[in-house]
Parts: sequence; structure tokens; C-alpha cells
Amino acid sequence: MIFMSNIFIKPLVVACSLAMFVGCQPKDNTDTHKPPAQVNLSQERPAAIQQNGTGVASYAATVKATAPAVVNIFTTEIVKQSTHPLMNDPFFGEFLRRHGMNQQQAEPRSGLGSGVIVSKDGYILTNNHVVGKATEIVVALHDGRKAKAKVIGTDPDSDLAVIQVKLDNLPTLAFKSSPNEVGDVVLAIGNPFGVGQTVTQGIISALGRNGLGINTFEDFIQTDAAINPGNSGGALVDVAGNLVGINTAIYSRSGGSMGIGFAIPAQLAQSVMLDIIANGQVVRGWLGVEIKQSNHDFNEDGTINKKADEGVEIAGIVRGGPAAQGGLKPSDVVISINNKRITTDSDLLKTVAGLKPNTKVPIVVKRGGQEVELMVTIGKRPQAEQPQEEE
Repeated sequence: MIFMSNIFIKPLVVACSLAMFVGCQPKDNTDTHKPPAQVNLSQERPAAIQQNGTGVASYAATVKATAPAVVNIFTTEIVKQSTHPLMNDPFFGEFLRRHGMNQQQAEPRSGLGSGVIVSKDGYILTNNHVVGKATEIVVALHDGRKAKAKVIGTDPDSDLAVIQVKLDNLPTLAFKSSPNEVGDVVLAIGNPFGVGQTVTQGIISALGRNGLGINTFEDFIQTDAAINPGNSGGALVDVAGNLVGINTAIYSRSGGSMGIGFAIPAQLAQSVMLDIIANGQVVRGWLGVEIKQSNHDFNEDGTINKKADEGVEIAGIVRGGPAAQGGLKPSDVVISINNKRITTDSDLLKTVAGLKPNTKVPIVVKRGGQEVELMVTIGKRPQAEQPQEEE
């Protein structure tokens, strides 16, 4: 899987993304969630494309309406590197560290990505992996203006971030609130490879993609619109010019587009943004459990796994966490939470995350062949830390 900034990692097909579900007991479980932020957002646009007798002739009207609100983001971060050429050697590196010779020097590293202006207040949505570790952020607008941006907040769990610029007469994109469908035509706008703003066209290939190991919380829109490194944080829009999603990652064996790209849905992006603006962070519920690897639909011998829909088994409990205090135990199989049926790891993670901290909810588990109902007070999910550079 490849994040579409300057950061590359090997392609993955399916990987467990629940590691972040286990963490230290938060120091403060008090409810600090504030009301939704009052942000100046645009209204969803009606369709406005040019057609002829045989169908769509041009998406020029859509591009003219949306491209100005998509910005190029240039970042600088300070990376610590060893001053000794042998520090990376397995033998000499250890020897040098023991003798206090592991001096490091800080060097600036530049990066690029894209972002979407969603408010006249100057709020810009982008990816956390674009700006999360940046020491300086410069935003370049479609009309040639440039400005330094301030980070309002980041959410590594969803790979979203909100930055802000102080400029007048800003173009904006409206969030699409109506449902998406597989087959809908979409346009991807961003700054691939730093060549400048580029528009590509495709369709929505699939909805609700998860279990990819990209983010902790996954509900991706999959598209075949050509997107490449540098498109991270850019806009996926419909033919009416509404923001469908924030382009985040591609599946690739070569580093370029192979027709499988992933975008964070606009509804999720809007919710995260408003939480960040109101609270400085995203407030989510937390249970404090480790999940046993999911049962799949088929067994190793190819037969149907009839236990795949019987709930999610708990492998471990965080000591002193909400689950432990509520009476959950390892090997319990969670059947439902707050009267919502739980069949997959993703169901459990999303359901708990969507609950307000300090809320007491019923959790039904299967224990020793019997169903047991427990009342558990949901905690506040610990904030995910930014990944650190290897020294």
C-alpha cells in the first residue's frame, strides 16, 4: 500500500489494523467533548455538466468549479541522522553507541501533497501523513497565492488533518451528503509527483473497503481514477463538483497508479474535521481489549466457516481499562454492544469508537456456551502517537 505523498511502503493486501485498539489506561476519562464547531461550509451543488445527445461531452464545468479549491502543500520536516557513516552497521553501530559516539545532526527534508479548502474560514483538509511531522507548511493556491499554514489538529487513526490559512476570498468545496454508489463517475484532483495540479477521471469501484491495514479506522471509497504519489490529501469529487472523499493511498507494485486507489469518505472527513476544530482532537470511545484474529468466511479446507458471524473473540484485556472494570474476560465472544450486533473486528471498533466516553452500555458476550449481559462504562480512547523517525 502506498501513501500518496513522498512516503512509500511495500504493497499489502490484507493486514490487521486493530493494534491501536489496545493502549494504556487513559489518565482522564472525563467527557471533554464540546458541541460541533460552527464552521462556514458550502452547500452541496446540483449537477452541472455539459452533455450532448450521446452523453457527457466534457467535465470542464466541474473542473472549473472545483479545481480552485484544491491546493498544493509543501512541507519541511527536520530529520535526525547519524553523523558517523558506520552507525547503520550492525556491529560497529552498537560499538559506537556504547562509547557515546552516536551523535546526530538534524537535516531538513521536504515533502509534498495536496489539500482541499472546505471553509471560507481557511480550513483545509488533508492527510495526517502529509503534515503530521512537518515543521513548516506552505500552501499554494490555484490562483498563484501562497501562504504559510497552521496545523489545527491531526488524527492519525483516520489519517486526516486540518490546517488553516489566513487569506481572503477563498474558493471552497461542499461536502457531498447524499449516498455514493458503485459506478458513480468521479474526478481526482491533486498534485501527483509535484508536476502541478492534475485532474483524472474514473468511477467508484467499491465502497466500505476496510481491513487493509492503512488506518485504524477504515471505510474507504475505492476508485480507478488515476492517482499517484503527491495526490495525498487531494479531492475526489463527483460530476456536480461536490467533495466525495479525500484521496489517501493506492495499491501499487510499481509506485504508480494501477487503477486501485482509496479515498476517505467525505462524511467521515467532515465529522473528524469538526471534532478537531471544536476539541483540538477527535474524541472516541474506548473499551481496552485486544481482539483475536477474525474468523474468515471459509476454513482452511475450503468449507464454510459457520462461526464467522457468531461475534468477535477477546484475546486480552487492558488492566484497569473499561472492559476490565465492566467484567469482560479473555476468551469472551462479544455478540452485541449497545444492542448492535457485532460480527467483525471492524464492527466492534467502529461501534465502540462512536460511543460517547462515560456512557454506560450493555455488552452481550458468549461465555462458556452461555450468553451474559454486562454493563460497561465506555472510556476515552487514548490519542494515537505520531510515528517516530528511526534513529
